[in-house]
Amino acid sequence: MRILHTADWHLGKNLEGRSRLEEQQEFIDELVEIVKNECIDMVLVAGDVFDTYNPPAEAEKLFYDCLDRLTEEGKRGVIVIAGNHDSPDRLCASMPLAARHGIVLIGLPNSSISTTAGYSREGINIVKGGIGWVEIEIASCSQRAVVLTLPYPSEARLKEVITDSIDENKFQIAYSEKVGYMFSQLSQHFRTDTVNLAMSHIFVKGGKESDSERPIQMVGGACSVDPKALPQNAHYIALGHLHRPQAVEGSSVPAYYAGSPLGYSFSEAGQTKSVFIIDAEPGKPANIKEIHLCSGKPLVKWVATGGLKDVYKWIDEGRDKTAWIDLELHIESPLTQADIQNIREARHGIINIRPVLPQMAENFSIERRSELPIDELFKRFYKSRVGVEPDDSIIELFMKLVFEGEETEGEETGERGTVK
Repeated sequence: MRILHTADWHLGKNLEGRSRLEEQQEFIDELVEIVKNECIDMVLVAGDVFDTYNPPAEAEKLFYDCLDRLTEEGKRGVIVIAGNHDSPDRLCASMPLAARHGIVLIGLPNSSISTTAGYSREGINIVKGGIGWVEIEIASCSQRAVVLTLPYPSEARLKEVITDSIDENKFQIAYSEKVGYMFSQLSQHFRTDTVNLAMSHIFVKGGKESDSERPIQMVGGACSVDPKALPQNAHYIALGHLHRPQAVEGSSVPAYYAGSPLGYSFSEAGQTKSVFIIDAEPGKPANIKEIHLCSGKPLVKWVATGGLKDVYKWIDEGRDKTAWIDLELHIESPLTQADIQNIREARHGIINIRPVLPQMAENFSIERRSELPIDELFKRFYKSRVGVEPDDSIIELFMKLVFEGEETEGEETGERGTVK
């Protein structure tokens, strides 16, 4: 059986206000081509299909079109689980229709997969199924697969309190043990005559993170999972959440994060994006192959130590012409609004412009700083970060937010009565 593992599409996600839908469409086209060329029997999508609970209509259209193309009229199996960015109900709303095309959509950790849901009789047959697992027969190959499914398992989605303790370390241990117990119970459905797979959207300790991931673990890792909690007798474990493709260190069986198909923050600049293909058959170790993706614009960082002349030189040379760019600009004096406008007009792909000015000669002591009015402090801070003075409208908005915060704090204090 040939399985393709992908995750973290984040359809509808922008980059600093720039739409990525066109790039996401390129990825879908590339994914469909890979699936066809590699003769894939089943596709596993390990969560975070969308970027928000309420994705734009264009993103939902892209998703449903992709599912239709991947399953190829019910000839290929597709299993999708919800991640922490997905609304479980929204993801599974089309389940009655999806089932007719051999597509399994799973929103909650304790979801039950029925054998009578109307799955395609031509290519996909749900032989058995229950809470958190499914056995699938696919006409394109001679093996059956047992797939354990654990969508993002927060306390809210599990509908239970994992521990009464407020101690972070105790919660950490209890959470990891809970996930391990669920996997151990589910893995009893694995058999020696089937391809045994598991998929989940969790943070496994030791994984390398990026800035674009919305944390699913508390401070200190209280919602992280020990690698030893993963199923011990699976051919392959398909994970979602981390955006860097990587193997899970410390797992006794092959467990991988497929990563996101596009770079979603400049902390991912230079990363190679991938999908994984797994060749598996009962009783033998799986063979795993990484296929690098080439769709979407690269994310790059420019460090212009020579100032504006470096920037315009690189633009004239056509450097990173198709990329999204994070520009660090070393300058002797603050940028003007005209400078910023000219840079952006010369290269529309420049997302961030971060001026770096020489150390200010004027150093204020803490005591003297405390004597300045708050709007003056804000102006100095803004200029140090952006390189230009904020205009009146920005200062006015800042002051409005400050006073609104004070009013809210006062209201909360008044309600509680005893809070000072």
